Amino acid sequence: MHKKLLQAIKARKAKIGVVGLGYVGLPLALGFATKGFKTFGIDTSESKVAHLLKGKSYITDVADKEILTPVKKGTFYPTTDLSRIQECQAVIICVPTPIKRRYTPDISFMLSAVRSVAKNISKGTLVVLESTTYPGTTEELILPELEKSGLKVGKDIFLAFSPERIDPGNATHTVTRIPKVVGGMTPACNELTKALYSAITPLVHMVSSPSAAEMTKLLENTFRLINIGWVNEAAMMCKSFDIDVWEVIDAAKTKPFGFMPFYPGLGVGGHCIPEDPIYLYWKAKQRGCTSRFIKLSADVNAAMPDYAADRLKDLLAARGRKIKGARVLVLGVTYKKDVKDLRKSPPIKLIESLRKRGAVVSFHDPLVPYLDVDGLKIDGEALTSKMLAAQDYVVVAVDHTAVDYAFILKHAKAIFDLKNIYKGVSSKKITKL
Repeated sequence: MHKKLLQAIKARKAKIGVVGLGYVGLPLALGFATKGFKTFGIDTSESKVAHLLKGKSYITDVADKEILTPVKKGTFYPTTDLSRIQECQAVIICVPTPIKRRYTPDISFMLSAVRSVAKNISKGTLVVLESTTYPGTTEELILPELEKSGLKVGKDIFLAFSPERIDPGNATHTVTRIPKVVGGMTPACNELTKALYSAITPLVHMVSSPSAAEMTKLLENTFRLINIGWVNEAAMMCKSFDIDVWEVIDAAKTKPFGFMPFYPGLGVGGHCIPEDPIYLYWKAKQRGCTSRFIKLSADVNAAMPDYAADRLKDLLAARGRKIKGARVLVLGVTYKKDVKDLRKSPPIKLIESLRKRGAVVSFHDPLVPYLDVDGLKIDGEALTSKMLAAQDYVVVAVDHTAVDYAFILKHAKAIFDLKNIYKGVSSKKITKL
């Protein structure tokens, strides 16, 4: 049976279903659709599907024309109808896997999606999970749910895990240029999944099991979490020693081996880095293995907005101004440079921290006209000379490209630069993290 499916995939006759059309699922679905596969983009959000049917994007990295072209050609079919899974020979699950409490994963979206697939799956179908999760999920949870259909994995249907590696805002490493890691339940599952992803990306790396593939994703993002936590801790140390941490990093990265530069800031945001390592922490703890590195790094990063607020309080005091009633402009509120994404954004936590200390906080972000997040409602400010001059401090929280930093330096009274945007600029107005 798997030979027939293999032939259909290689001939691009297999119909693909992508469940979940967010930052991961939509680019992936379009990747298959543009290669000629008839692709169903399946999402429970009627609003998302309505936008897609009109050729409209709701994701910064995806242009309208990238949607409109395959929709018009008939290779991309956005729908809320889960029964369309019955028509698919390959189904890829890309739903969110958030954290419901500080150190506890929420796999409810993933389980709901898998149960919907199980209700609609046809014999001879390949199912691939891309949603980030803890090691063992595919074998311990997904396989039993799929086999409730009466179909056996490895014989009637096929199952694998392949971690998503989307990097929002990265125009170089797009979904069709990033190597895919694949771990299947059986050799046939491996062969089919490799053939599927080889149709859209030049390199597919096979590992021995779904658990190894799941661990690969967590290793990648935990590596980043820990190193960002360490460099943030180093920034605090450098402050106590009266050393410029940015100078130290520039010096360290001249070493041609054994060092990779990470940079301090307000912590980590988005979906992957703040949450993925917690899946590993939670699962490892169940096995009696506590990762002190993950917990410490997560705690250090989570504390950075409060640390920055305390630093600003001290900077204001040095200028004879109390933080209560001080006017502060936060420059940038997205979690990442040039990406319109507010998920777990540290600058928002900074705004909340400053407000708790009594500061009068406003913000400017070229990508975000207003904030309405978790009860925080603020309209963005236009950057004018009058507005800048009225601020006691401007905090550079995100280094967006579309900002005139020279104009800000000219008109602001004082600047707290958290991103080293004023590297090489000598001015008494500027204080760096």
